[in-house]
Amino acid sequence: MPTLPPCPFEKRHPSQLAREDAFFMSLAYNQAVDAWRADETPVGCVIELGGEIIGAAHNTVETTRDPTAHAEMLALTQAAAKLGDWRLAGATVFVTKEPCPMCSGALLMARVKRVCYAVPDPKMGCLGGATNLNDLPRINHHVALTAGGVLEPECRALIQEFFRAKRREEE
Repeated sequence: MPTLPPCPFEKRHPSQLAREDAFFMSLAYNQAVDAWRADETPVGCVIELGGEIIGAAHNTVETTRDPTAHAEMLALTQAAAKLGDWRLAGATVFVTKEPCPMCSGALLMARVKRVCYAVPDPKMGCLGGATNLNDLPRINHHVALTAGGVLEPECRALIQEFFRAKRREEE
């Protein structure tokens, strides 16, 4: 049985001096590289509050055999534990791919301030791709969105090459 080749992508080393969107998305990208190295779909997530990281994770669905073990869900759990509160008001979530329905709902429920994602997902994304849960008129919380743009080419290349390698592996 063929195995997935080693991840050809290197981790990023952003400057600690400029803690802006590209810095935090670089850290989410590094989480996605770790996911690939664990033979997981390369999606990474970092949650920031006041310039500090309060949660960081990558997908572990295959490893844990848990369909809820998405990067966002794991990072939300870490952040809530760190703060001692499920309400993550003021937090910004950086994720390499647009969140799915489950993760989008959890981000709204956690009351995060903003979500910044790199790669839109027109099939399963629920913060602007396939649909936008944030646009539901009756929900009691809305997140600010930064959709696409921040490290989008790098994150897209990582995801696309992972699935190309998976298809080659199956041949």
